[in-house]
Amino acid sequence: MKEISQKLNGEINRLTNKTFKFDERIGEGWFSAVYFLKTKKIVQNHVEDNEITIQFFQKNNAVLCGTDEAIALIHTFADNPESLDIHSLKDGDRVNPFESVLTVTGRYQDFGYLEGIIDGILARRTSVATNVYNVVKAARTSGKQKPIIFMGDRDDHYTQQAGDGYAAFIGGSTAQATHAMNEWWGKAGMGTMPHALLQMFEGDAVAATKAYKEEFPEDELTALVDYNNDVITDSLKVARAFDKDLKGVRLDTSRTLVDKYFLRNEHLMGTFDPRGVNPELVFALRRALDKEGFHHVKIIVSGGFTEERIRHFEERKVPVDMYGVGGSLLKINIGFTGDNVMLNGKREAKQGRKYYPNPRLEKVEYTFAD
Repeated sequence: MKEISQKLNGEINRLTNKTFKFDERIGEGWFSAVYFLKTKKIVQNHVEDNEITIQFFQKNNAVLCGTDEAIALIHTFADNPESLDIHSLKDGDRVNPFESVLTVTGRYQDFGYLEGIIDGILARRTSVATNVYNVVKAARTSGKQKPIIFMGDRDDHYTQQAGDGYAAFIGGSTAQATHAMNEWWGKAGMGTMPHALLQMFEGDAVAATKAYKEEFPEDELTALVDYNNDVITDSLKVARAFDKDLKGVRLDTSRTLVDKYFLRNEHLMGTFDPRGVNPELVFALRRALDKEGFHHVKIIVSGGFTEERIRHFEERKVPVDMYGVGGSLLKINIGFTGDNVMLNGKREAKQGRKYYPNPRLEKVEYTFAD
């Protein structure tokens, strides 16, 4: 059983190193800024009995993520981790600017060199979770929640997929493109067909969809229909061919192209941007499908969608049933800071920073999975 299932069932409070599979070189200082390593040595040889408190915060309204991972990191690589006093908020908590989300108290040399790594974990996970949360929120502007497919596999290094997928889950996306994105939290990856499959069938959407259906008969059949830059024509072709078996069509038209529907109907243009997947194209597709009785066929859109673009579609009540979103969800726009704010039980910090007690923080018990 995955740890996330145990956590959701209340059997454990937090995910552990068993989920995160850390690189052992963390313990050797390989990923820590060198000045932290030098500080560790100086402290050990000059002020080894000092006890400090580090607090971590950021400067936005955000959806917090990465606390379980950061705590598991400390429990795995700190010296004497059972002696550390850790208090933390939880993944998924809404946080305010400058609110302390995590505090660690103990001897500096036991854990201080992990400060930058913790900052990075919290920054990336919280950025992705917050981005996804905002997109999910935008996708219900019309009054009905539209699902978000997390499609960030091509926008970042593959080693980040498991953590990004978990952060996206925390933010509200439960449909994700790869198995790796689902590794920490549960499901298998989902997806239908790329343009490469259409190419293998020389752009024949019906033939490609037929082959897909034969190989994956248990999947909900969704056809990719923009390969020929004629989404209405190809959507109707596959709808006529598969009727009730066809569950959806996906539009992924390049932002540099104008669909052939508008070239055949030039009188429609002049009042909107006709490039890419635009509201007028989706309205026209919905009308065409409904006219022939294919009311059941859902419309999925992808290709450069952002929070702002989704909100624009939803405010206009464009008949989209699902959004596929990639690169915009991976922007790292939330940075965390770890500040040393207490020394031997007394407030001691650099000018401009101070200890901010947070009654929402919960004490964390030491946990390590062998």
